[in-house]
Amino acid sequence: MSELLALGDAVARHVRDGDIVALEGFTHLIPFAAGHEIIRQERRDLTLVRMTPDVIYDQMIGAGCARKLIFSWGGNPGVGSLHRMRDAMENQWPRPLELEEHSHAGMAARWQAGASGLPFGVLRGYVGTSLVDHTKTISTVTCPFTGEELTAVPALRPDVGIIHAQQADRRGNVMLWGITGVQKECVLASRRAIVTVEEVVESFEPRVNGVVLPAWVVDAVCVVPGGAHPSYASGYTERDNEHYAAWDAVSRDRETFGDWLTALRADVAVGKGGLT
Repeated sequence: MSELLALGDAVARHVRDGDIVALEGFTHLIPFAAGHEIIRQERRDLTLVRMTPDVIYDQMIGAGCARKLIFSWGGNPGVGSLHRMRDAMENQWPRPLELEEHSHAGMAARWQAGASGLPFGVLRGYVGTSLVDHTKTISTVTCPFTGEELTAVPALRPDVGIIHAQQADRRGNVMLWGITGVQKECVLASRRAIVTVEEVVESFEPRVNGVVLPAWVVDAVCVVPGGAHPSYASGYTERDNEHYAAWDAVSRDRETFGDWLTALRADVAVGKGGLT
């Protein structure tokens, strides 16, 4: 059953050096505050998993947290490249970064397999692409019913899955709504799960397309209002577009990024998520 913990305590307890860690969220509900706390606690040798790594993974890669990235797209949405990620790939700074690239469909199939307790996912995809020549975790399987050859990808089973949501109730259940990506699958597939939330409520109101995660699949709930900033939490906060635009200049230069990193590490108030 889930525990109500301070974010720093949850990261200290559940995120370990060398872990496979997924911080999922799509357009909104991106767990920036949790990623910043991982940076502050100087976790190292992490394999980072995310369908669409954006600014938070740029920051974690630049801080030296990651040795490998499993992903299907990377960029600063609406702005441009991830310059700290690019520096790690091209110049091995601050350390080399291993890449494992998939399509969105491939990653979704991997998450679904992990959440379902299956060893691999199946899809029609990758045909005619060069990814099969560069990614060892793409294979084929023959359908036992039709004989058709299909693409097979291994299930994702992170050590730690981290998401942001709008609410938790006092029993430790979690509810999120709005644009949802693979947050549900991430939590179900992970061996340990941390959820940051905007608030704790007595009970949930029924919502169209609302996703409820039961307390028994969540290890730690952390109340972090604004914990998705600069992304947003539908019904609570708005997307900070200026932040994303400003990050481009910060991330282009190692010294400027170093100043940002120093300021982040000195700011022990989790959940701010802003540029300093």
